[in-house]
Amino acid sequence: MKRILLLTTALLAACAAPGAGADTPAADAESLKLEKVVMLMRHGIRPPTKAAVVPPGYSAETWPDWPVDFGLLTPRGAAGVKLLGESDRAHFGDRGLFPGGCPASGTIVLKASYKERTINTAQSWADGFMPGCTATVSHPAGSDDDAIFHGLDGGPASFDGKRAYDAALAQAPEGGLAAETERHRGELTLLARILDCAVPACPLVAEPSRLVAQPHDRPDLEGPLDVGSTASQTLLLEYLESKPMQEVGWGRVTRAEIEQLLRFHPLKFRYANRPGYIAAAAAAPIVNEIVEALGEKSPARLTLLAGHDTNVADLGGFFDLHWQVPSYPADEVPPGSALGFELVSNDRGDRYVRAFYRAQTMDQLRNLEPLGPGDALFRRYLPIPGCGNSVEATACSWSAFTRLAAPRG
Repeated sequence: MKRILLLTTALLAACAAPGAGADTPAADAESLKLEKVVMLMRHGIRPPTKAAVVPPGYSAETWPDWPVDFGLLTPRGAAGVKLLGESDRAHFGDRGLFPGGCPASGTIVLKASYKERTINTAQSWADGFMPGCTATVSHPAGSDDDAIFHGLDGGPASFDGKRAYDAALAQAPEGGLAAETERHRGELTLLARILDCAVPACPLVAEPSRLVAQPHDRPDLEGPLDVGSTASQTLLLEYLESKPMQEVGWGRVTRAEIEQLLRFHPLKFRYANRPGYIAAAAAAPIVNEIVEALGEKSPARLTLLAGHDTNVADLGGFFDLHWQVPSYPADEVPPGSALGFELVSNDRGDRYVRAFYRAQTMDQLRNLEPLGPGDALFRRYLPIPGCGNSVEATACSWSAFTRLAAPRG
């Protein structure tokens, strides 16, 4: 795995192109030293956030019970996140970021959204990363002061909902949302069967999907594509919670079909999170946290930001980053997965930033597989568009990265 993660000298040289830190000599990949890490992590396994998973008319089925209340981190979810913490400690410890024992005060920073599931996710991760050590998770008291993870929730007057709507609609193929819905007719018909929703009258195949503009918020995706996103996520969470397959989707879905249906989730991100104007506004507070955490003034060596899949999708859209975890569709954000940034330096003190994605596969999480010293997690560096001439470049000079991270209008 470490061989996969090493950068070649050629890739780093490509990043030091004119306009992207050309005055900084290319680094020798073998001599790069890991200085700091920031990770934006989705919370672990949770139940649906409300009793009505799908709107009336889409299914009359009773959804399975869960061991905790709506939207909370499950015990199994906490156990999966703890495994991630153990793997991260081994991985970053092997690379010299942390010695054994409890990390020195101030070198680990844990921040979460105001939601209980993200707070408990950060704590569970810390239980694996530094067992027996003191870990304090900072978080807002409520949604009103959660500018980092929920900055658009209050409908800020500065956010132009019409501009956001136009940016989202521009992502549609020729033919608009009708054509997008038609592209996924097979998955919608499959989902209708699982929900026991009779075709052709089932709204999943009979109704249109649409984008609805909001005055000072991202647009809402409504109709079959939105229902497909929510329902497929619920089926995934049932599978990851290790429910018997006769309970997952009422016994009418296979693991392969869950993987097929998950295409709806990143599709929703493409319209609601990744368009440039939306991502620039929604991810700006998180990007600021990342730049500050990687900067010289911060004593933190590792900063964990525990948030939501929407935050990760926003951040991916901000930097135009893309990934694909095995067993998931492209740009999906599995529970517990993280989009991260490393600050590395060479012997001359030249600094570079590398983006990466790390996650458990579906079955690693469903089975709570120990990840072991060999680090069985999916970890991949991601190309950072705009940092150099080569689309394969996976590192930016610090100056290039900070330019990419600057606030946008």
